[in-house]
Amino acid sequence: MILTPNNLVIAAAESSSDQGTFLVTPGLGLMIWTLIAFGVTMWVLGKFALPRIREALDKRQLAIDESIDAAERTRIEADGILAEYRQRLTEARVQAEEITARARKSAEAAETAGSELGRVKREEMLEQTRRDIDAETRRAIQEIRKEVADLTVLATEKVTRKTLSAEDQQRLVEEALSELDFTQLSGTERNN
Repeated sequence: MILTPNNLVIAAAESSSDQGTFLVTPGLGLMIWTLIAFGVTMWVLGKFALPRIREALDKRQLAIDESIDAAERTRIEADGILAEYRQRLTEARVQAEEITARARKSAEAAETAGSELGRVKREEMLEQTRRDIDAETRRAIQEIRKEVADLTVLATEKVTRKTLSAEDQQRLVEEALSELDFTQLSGTERNN
């Protein structure tokens, strides 16, 4: 046979068709050896690899269980802390309201006391001013009486062209003063 490119393709196709049937229809010997190899592999894996894999999976499961338990404990603790925080916050609000109420009461009491103290001070100052005015009025009236007495004596001496005795001066001053109304000057009508 002459080897040409077409002949090579045909020869390759014939040889591959022999191999293709081999894979589709395996022989009994091949099946037995495959099952033995599979069995040995499973026995080796079961003896050496699977216990270690199972041990690693058990450790992993234990670690996951511990993590879940720790997370649950942490959640319960966080819930407790949150409840305590809320309680403290509520207590702080109540205390703040109490402090505010006490401050308002204190401010109102201080305002009332200050107002009362101011009223008392004002009354005292008014009373002191009235006393000062009354004292000044009495002093002014005394000065006016003295002036009137001196003027009366002086006028009488000029009119009569003689000097009066002390008794005459006293009598003349008393008469002049009895005719004057000093009550209007002293403010006694105002106080009554």
